[in-house]
Amino acid sequence: MHRLLGLAALLAIALVLSLGLGAVPLAPGRVLSALAIDTPWGGSADAAEVTIIWDLRLARALLAALIGAGLAAAGAAFQGLFRNPLADPFIVGASGGAALGATLAITSGLSLTGAGFGPVPLAAFVGAMLAVAVVYSIAEVGGQAPAVALLLAGVALSTLLSAAVSLLMILNDRAHMEVFAWLMGGLSGRSWPHLWASGLYLLTGMVSLWLLSRPLDALACGEETAQSLGLPLTRARGAVVAAASLTTAAAVAAGGIIGFVGLIAPHAARLLFGADHRRLIPASALLGALLLLLADDLARTVLAPVELPVGIITALLGGPFFLYLLKTRQRDLGGGR
Repeated sequence: MHRLLGLAALLAIALVLSLGLGAVPLAPGRVLSALAIDTPWGGSADAAEVTIIWDLRLARALLAALIGAGLAAAGAAFQGLFRNPLADPFIVGASGGAALGATLAITSGLSLTGAGFGPVPLAAFVGAMLAVAVVYSIAEVGGQAPAVALLLAGVALSTLLSAAVSLLMILNDRAHMEVFAWLMGGLSGRSWPHLWASGLYLLTGMVSLWLLSRPLDALACGEETAQSLGLPLTRARGAVVAAASLTTAAAVAAGGIIGFVGLIAPHAARLLFGADHRRLIPASALLGALLLLLADDLARTVLAPVELPVGIITALLGGPFFLYLLKTRQRDLGGGR
């Protein structure tokens, strides 16, 4: 518990430092003063500083932390479910469905809104959930959906959906750059409405995953062991897939496809906190929040005033890590079989 509290404190410090970065740099003391402006403690920040923090930076920073936390928690859950160290939040087709949904919305000029989302995020959210539902229905035979069947169905459907996205981009040159920017992931222009729209889904998914910690511990030991403990495999596996997919869909709807956060953070958390999912899920969430918050800081500042898609930063960090895992953990890769 003490280490989790320490990690939460580190995240809070990173958040304050992040809020001070930008075209108008602010010292941590000025950030804290602006944050406290409407509290009983008061604050001495001027109106410009309050506007910069509350209207321009705070919502984006909180959204980055929430998205990172959601992706990391979902990644930890899928790694436990499939017993595969290379499993990530997009393993059952969520990214392909979200990409196709967003591409259709952009190329068709969709104006429909709902559930607090704008047209493109809504289409991405619905696309991600539908893709996971299709994968689960394909993998399910006789009322059961084995882990290996979910993996294979997810890979196959993701490939098919990616091809559809590429075809739509070829047929719609004018929307090419907008689709490409969305696929790279980014938080530019995100504000309070985006946070409110995705926040509830992200929190609901993460809390659900934490409540499923005991089933995840059993599943991570193998299906035979889980069954011998009296765990209803089909219901438990379905609940984990549903909660992790909801979390992933909300994250993708808010920030586009941001890779590797759900791969790196759970491994770091497992090294620091062990494999017990009651600690692993919150630790992964805190580390994922910290990782994406720092990645977004780099995306905003490394080539300022040009802003990079945050997906590029996470890919540059995560790619070497993925190759390291592939080299060092080859004997674990068959865990889901």
